[in-house]
Amino acid sequence: MEIRKAAVVGAGALGTMYGHAIGTALGWDAVTVVTDAARAARYRKDGVRANGELCSFSYFDGTEAAEPCDLVIFAVKFGGLSAAMEEAAPLVGGHTVILSVMNGVTSEEILAERFGGAGVLLCTAQGMDATRFGNDTRYTHTGSLWLGPREAGQEEIARAAADFLRRADIECEVEGDMPLRLWRKLMLNVGINQATAVYETGYGGVKRPGEARDVMIAAMKETKAVANAVGIALTDDDIAYWLDLAEQFDDDGMTSMRQDLLAGRKTEVELFAGTICRLGKEHCVATPVNDLLYRLIRRMEAQG
Repeated sequence: MEIRKAAVVGAGALGTMYGHAIGTALGWDAVTVVTDAARAARYRKDGVRANGELCSFSYFDGTEAAEPCDLVIFAVKFGGLSAAMEEAAPLVGGHTVILSVMNGVTSEEILAERFGGAGVLLCTAQGMDATRFGNDTRYTHTGSLWLGPREAGQEEIARAAADFLRRADIECEVEGDMPLRLWRKLMLNVGINQATAVYETGYGGVKRPGEARDVMIAAMKETKAVANAVGIALTDDDIAYWLDLAEQFDDDGMTSMRQDLLAGRKTEVELFAGTICRLGKEHCVATPVNDLLYRLIRRMEAQG
């Protein structure tokens, strides 16, 4: 199997970054951006840029006929997944491979329920620093994508997806133990997203010693404890890895949760603290830091 054409669902920071990488490396006819009709009209009029460069995207908004794509990448916020699946449905066929670069550990099961599980792989994105300013996404690191089978027999399509992404100059690895990889990424998000949101800071605020960094690390340690309770072997070495990686991020760059609060949008706190607190209760693991972060972020959402 060879993948030639991809659709990216969503034109936020990650969707724009990946679409820009594919279009730049493989040609703009190799990628389509899926969004709703109102956004598509605005993007066609005003343009979407990555690092100041105009992206020559074609847009699919469901109002025209379309052939299924070889690869569909979902890059939306969790709250928008239901609508995004319906918008992308005409581009999903029997041969389509589906990836989610969304946060959390649940989106793949939702996608498999909607489209059938044969084409849905497990995937996680890490190490990128994309930040959106209006219609311009800025990034210095595309990071890496880790993907692998969600069920038996998907090894070939996992290799095909990885080959396509590498041709687009997107670092990609095929991983055997993807549940562990997904929980590692969740641990990072629980720490860095929520700490930067509550302390209203960029990456620099959690790279320096202080309360924000301490809270970030404490939230990550609670995630490790919950993961261990559900059978996922996170360790202190995983925390150390993320702390080292965060040192590479631009001090002024912002996490997605920080960006959401600044824009008055709902955050993904349910995927982060919400998941850890819920599973902590189920497995009798105390999560006081995440309990507090959950309440504070909900309050910040309500206050706009």
